[in-house]
Amino acid sequence: MDESAVASPAGHGGEELGTKLPLWSTIPFVGILLSIAIFPLFAPRWWHKHFPQVSLFWALVMVVPFLFAYRRVALHEILHIYMLDYLPFVILLWSLYTVSAGIYIRGTLRGSPSLNTLLLVIGTILASWVGTTGASMILIRPLIRANAWRRHKVHLIVFFIFLVSNIGGSLTPLGDPPLFLGFLRGVPFFWTLKLIGPLLVVAVPLLITFFVIDLHYFRQEERPEQTGNEPVRIEGARNFILLGGIVGAVLMSGMWKAGTFDLFGVPLKIEFVVRDFLLLLMGLLSLRVTSAKIHKANEFSWFPIREVAILFAGIFMTIIPALAILKAGADGALAPLIAFTREPSHFFWITGGLSGFLDNAPTYLTFLNTAMGSFFEGVPVHEAVHHLIREQSIYLEAISSGAVYMGALTYIGNAPNFMVKSIAEEAGIAMPSFFGYMVRWSLPILIPAFILLTVVFYM
Repeated sequence: MDESAVASPAGHGGEELGTKLPLWSTIPFVGILLSIAIFPLFAPRWWHKHFPQVSLFWALVMVVPFLFAYRRVALHEILHIYMLDYLPFVILLWSLYTVSAGIYIRGTLRGSPSLNTLLLVIGTILASWVGTTGASMILIRPLIRANAWRRHKVHLIVFFIFLVSNIGGSLTPLGDPPLFLGFLRGVPFFWTLKLIGPLLVVAVPLLITFFVIDLHYFRQEERPEQTGNEPVRIEGARNFILLGGIVGAVLMSGMWKAGTFDLFGVPLKIEFVVRDFLLLLMGLLSLRVTSAKIHKANEFSWFPIREVAILFAGIFMTIIPALAILKAGADGALAPLIAFTREPSHFFWITGGLSGFLDNAPTYLTFLNTAMGSFFEGVPVHEAVHHLIREQSIYLEAISSGAVYMGALTYIGNAPNFMVKSIAEEAGIAMPSFFGYMVRWSLPILIPAFILLTVVFYM
């Protein structure tokens, strides 16, 4: 995922593509989202078995007429998004998921409001440094085990998705894919620490709300008789070294300039290829050095990452028309939306609202490009990023926080959301449906927090 990920490929008609595509070309994208929302609700067993075919179906519905109509331009766009966006995205998620699964927190953890809130605080802090995926995979199973005796557990997973799988990842490029892409486009690594203020304004009220809800349910539970008190300890600690290797590989990819080469007409940066190789190596080393008993204790399986990889393969394919239209700006079918996006609050809500459905990484790139085009049209990408930071940083803050925070609005807003949901369901927790999650939890709880954030920072 490099700076060309949002720039239309030169010489391939990429800029014109977004001006030609009608809004109805996004129907396959809407179709795959509705499939993700509806089939698990009404046909859960069928969906569990056939979701790869559903993802493939919608990808083919998009790609066949797309290739027929635009031929070489369409082929280039497909190669472009898979080689520069999808593959690095999945490789990073896979490496974090695999290495994190080699860390097991053993000991007696009894789920109480204070302990659960503490785990959410730790996860929120950890997410910015090992990624929302890494933090989610390290802590979701201890949280589930600590509360295995309780009847009311859905709220635990929901707030975990809010804070650990999304909001907590806002302080470094390691935290969430959108900020990782921003880092690759020239945003300094530690610049995102400026988001500590917005993070506190959102996270503190959410943690207080969680504690109150958890205390309410806790008082309704029949507490089991306590037997034994095993000290808490960490097994598989060598995987923290491999997590450090992942951090180092990501940092290297943003600091080392080693040139480019073309593969099927797509320019690939050597440092990014080396980074992806190192990420794969860290994951493979983790599988090598982690004992089977740790994976067994963690109830480790490949299904969550497999589900994410397959569904996002379809999402990335069908999202091409939507992103092309957005990139076309005032010349595309979404011109009124782009024209409306002028103030920091607009960027926060529009970037965030779309991030809940379009996947927050490419949405972040689109509106970062929109902001740079509004203020520094014609300026090279890295130079425009630095101008934006020096002269209009509030816009970058709004885009960054919107893309990261509002990924929590739906299960598809950020990849760890799906993984956490899948792990919870494997543990026997009946998670709400796609729309149930939104109607009962994300919209009534998160929207007031985001309104508060807007008033404090972005008005």
